Amino acid sequence: MKRLTSFLVLTLSAAALCTARPKKMVPRNLIDDPREMAIAFAEDEMARFPELWQYDYGRRPFFGYTQGVGGTSFLYLYRETGDRRYFDYAEHWCDTLINDDGTIQLRAMESYNLDLIRGGWVVSEVYRELCEHPELVPDDEERMSRRYKYHRAMEGQLIRQLRNQPKTCDGGFWHKLVYPHQMWLDGIYMASPFMASYGDVFGLDAWKAEALQQVITCWRHTYDPKTGLLHHAWDESASQRWSDKDGHSPNFWGRSVGWYLMAMVDILDYIPEGFKSPLNLGHKDTVMISGRDTLIRYINTLVDALPQYQRGGLWYQVMDQPDREGNWPEASVTTQFMYAIAKAVNKGYIPADRKQIAIDAFNGLQQTSFKHRDEDIDCPMLYRDEKGRLTLSQCCTVGGLGGNPYRDGSYEYYINEKIRHDDGKATGLFIMGCYELSK
Repeated sequence: MKRLTSFLVLTLSAAALCTARPKKMVPRNLIDDPREMAIAFAEDEMARFPELWQYDYGRRPFFGYTQGVGGTSFLYLYRETGDRRYFDYAEHWCDTLINDDGTIQLRAMESYNLDLIRGGWVVSEVYRELCEHPELVPDDEERMSRRYKYHRAMEGQLIRQLRNQPKTCDGGFWHKLVYPHQMWLDGIYMASPFMASYGDVFGLDAWKAEALQQVITCWRHTYDPKTGLLHHAWDESASQRWSDKDGHSPNFWGRSVGWYLMAMVDILDYIPEGFKSPLNLGHKDTVMISGRDTLIRYINTLVDALPQYQRGGLWYQVMDQPDREGNWPEASVTTQFMYAIAKAVNKGYIPADRKQIAIDAFNGLQQTSFKHRDEDIDCPMLYRDEKGRLTLSQCCTVGGLGGNPYRDGSYEYYINEKIRHDDGKATGLFIMGCYELSK
């Protein structure tokens, strides 16, 4: 197995980039064609992060969910363009992080953390490519060795965790063991597309059904008909300090809603017409459903609500309060919706005129400047840095609930989270969103 011998290379410079303020920005001189923008941005990301484990300022090889997002975007570009470099960028990450026996480095299954499932989607799709295109690794023995260890990693670690993942009474996965009884929108994107892909690759419909179970259960508990949005999380026990009497978290965090919408659109790649699966409703009640039709209905309902919260093509950190003092336009939620809406139109899930919402997002990212929260400077959302590389700014670093120090889900909590530029939770989705807009 190939191992990295210089994983500390770029560590100090990456740490500096993580908190650096924009310098010598050129707010225009960008790229108006979305396809050209996708390719150019991907090339600049590979220049910034020569190894995928460095993506999002990674300091050591790690099976992280942000690297999983990046890996997905480069596999996507490989399939769209045929450029082998993009496949190699993602596959090398899998080969580096997964040992010959299928164990994944620095991954503790016992935490039952759905975030650490996300990279499995990359592994599953790399495995698919090696099966369908053996020329990617011409040496038969080497190709079979990689397929073996990728299969072992998925079955022995990721699927094994999901078989034992703690659940709510109606079958919803807990987000993590340390967050008991809680479903988060984030967790739907982290685990469900992988389950659907794995089920598709290996012909196991039960895992497609499980992916649908998670999406639908989460919708039933987090959808808010008043706003048309979804609460960040639901606590079945209603015991968290952030929970109301029904278990809802108090606000609508942009990126969490974006995770959920993307999950629905991407899962449909693996759910054929006419696919029926059981849905656990709790209290031992189970019904058979058409999950594909259900997800398409959910997608239309959510997308219909989004334009009312869009300002200048962008969405804000706390979605339903874009005009409230202190709120700010956020890059990752904007790229998430740009990608999901453009893809949903291209797939025929939503009306064609909805593509304008995604076009407005693309234009907004190119044309918007704002006052940087921490410094009195004008900062474009998208610009070229002093090296001429495309850079995406105004990205929320992280968001969550509970923990220590305790995150209470209040408006003040969300708007005061850290901001940085070129966060991998935004850039990979920007690449895919641009390419979908070009279709």
